[in-house]
Amino acid sequence: MESCHALILKELSVIRDHAGSACLRELDKSNSPLTMALCGSKGSFINISQMIACVGQQAISGSRVPDGFENRSLPHFEKHSKLPAAKGFVANSFYSGLTPTEFFFHTMAGREGLVDTAVKTAETGYMQRRLVKSLEDLCSQYDLTVRSSTGDIIQFIYGGDGLDPAAMEGKDEPLEFKRVLDNIKAVFPCQSEPALSKNELILTTESIMKKNEFLCCQDSFLQEIKKFIKGVSEKIKKTRDKYGINDNGTTEPRVLYQLDRITPTQIEKFLETCRDKYMRAQMEPGSAVGALCAQSIGEPGTQMTLKTFHFAGVASMNITLGVPRIKEIINASKAISTPIITAQLDKDDDADYARLVKGRIEKTLLGEISEYIEEVFLPDDCFILVKLSLERIRLLRLEVNAETVRYSICTSKLRVKPGDVAVHGEAVVCVTPRENSKSSMYYVLQFLKEDLPKVVVQGIPEVSRAVIHIDEQSGKEKYKLLVEGDNLRAVMATHGVKGTRTTSNNTYEVEKTLGIEAARTTIINEIQYTMVNHGMSIDRRHVMLLSDLMTYKGEVLGITRFGLAKMKESVLMLASFEKTADHLFDAAYFGQKDSVCGVSECIIMGIPMNIGTGLFKLLHKADRDPSPPRRPLIFDTNEFHIPLVT
Repeated sequence: MESCHALILKELSVIRDHAGSACLRELDKSNSPLTMALCGSKGSFINISQMIACVGQQAISGSRVPDGFENRSLPHFEKHSKLPAAKGFVANSFYSGLTPTEFFFHTMAGREGLVDTAVKTAETGYMQRRLVKSLEDLCSQYDLTVRSSTGDIIQFIYGGDGLDPAAMEGKDEPLEFKRVLDNIKAVFPCQSEPALSKNELILTTESIMKKNEFLCCQDSFLQEIKKFIKGVSEKIKKTRDKYGINDNGTTEPRVLYQLDRITPTQIEKFLETCRDKYMRAQMEPGSAVGALCAQSIGEPGTQMTLKTFHFAGVASMNITLGVPRIKEIINASKAISTPIITAQLDKDDDADYARLVKGRIEKTLLGEISEYIEEVFLPDDCFILVKLSLERIRLLRLEVNAETVRYSICTSKLRVKPGDVAVHGEAVVCVTPRENSKSSMYYVLQFLKEDLPKVVVQGIPEVSRAVIHIDEQSGKEKYKLLVEGDNLRAVMATHGVKGTRTTSNNTYEVEKTLGIEAARTTIINEIQYTMVNHGMSIDRRHVMLLSDLMTYKGEVLGITRFGLAKMKESVLMLASFEKTADHLFDAAYFGQKDSVCGVSECIIMGIPMNIGTGLFKLLHKADRDPSPPRRPLIFDTNEFHIPLVT
């Protein structure tokens, strides 16, 4: 390792000394791996080096240049060549000029970037249009609910707390308490007031928060403030214990009371500021929360690449991310490209136990645990002999023996009767063919020989594989299973799996197994996970609104023309989206009516819409008639009164 470092340092000095085309000739002479190391660098060196040192490794679909001809990337190289130059490494710089093969590889990588950009623009543009169309008429009302134009309630309170994402200070939170407190301390020094002790601080806070002004704040927000104040009070106690400061103000020198000092005025001003900021952060009635949500999810989508990423912490397990994954989620696809079930174990600190549970879940075929499967011909009989590999079964921790194999063969689709399968000892199973009206004994025998290795002897047929994932975040190794496949119900029911802590990334599968609320949570978690993997953060209120819209009807509806038709009744709105002629024809044929209350319909008809300032209606215009007649109330009308019969 040290010699490698010395080599790299030596060659870096060559680059520094020659800083031009000469350095490349030096690199060519040494035929070094330095440039491979450089191309993985994240620093600014690579950008400068492209001009004066080397362009670096060209990546196509996240890997080196693939073989385009027979076992080689170009005919200029030997077959099976794994040299850096043959696999797309550009040792030259733009300053010295690229060789023809290097230039070709560089154009391959450049073409991929252009195609990716062009495809991504079309994909995200269409995705954002679908989002806007489905969310455009959602509006926050005066009763704090979020409703569609037809009055369907999507959320009882916007985002669970009724706060405006644009007014947030912290991560999805309306205030950063520490910053506000530091600001109050700086603005209001209150030097003549005494410092509060731990108990005084808590009592003062509780007495102030019992005032009527704080009734307008939600309990969850008040609890957050109390939690923060408790943390501050603990810090005060720790400081006073450390320096031996008593709470009655007699400790000398008096300057010690300045440590972690909070006065009654400061805490009062702090709580007032928190309340004011919270009230200012409330979402205003009439806000087009749907359109905001569509833009907040659609716009980051344009920043994503269309590539796949490795599943966090597991080699060889790719998971779809980026625009394709967001599309899968909002389309509510039933068959997603990489379904993964994360299963927590009952005993998560035992590797042997994890292997045992993995064997119960992962699909195991008869061919994988057999030493051989052969046809045996005797003078008076013929059968297929299956010899099990007991050593392999023991190593894989499988719960399989000759009897379970016999049961699996009989219950498989081979149509073999129990009487035709015989067990001899603990490792030998004989399957006797029976001729039928369609095929002779020989053909049945050949058919069995071909299909017996594909019989599932243990595990869930829908699961292609399970991977043991070691989690070392808490300091000690904890094991969980990552299962590639779809059957969430069967995985949850497997002995050894903690069913209450098992999740899947397939929304349809979760809805089918656990219900609509679990499906809603899955949509929220998956969109957030995809965005975080691309270094983007969306306010959770936007994602919650989208998932609520997709699930408020009691089933998961995708943001597609089919899902939209189930969400919205308006003919004009559906006609303005897709299949215009079909919608208009059907509406005319069935004599449908349109209430013209949504955004698209109002624009088409040229009338004011019911969102924003159009949400409220003026009952009376004062300039025309300064003294309007008093309207009779319903209860003043005699015809509505029922006379009492005595």
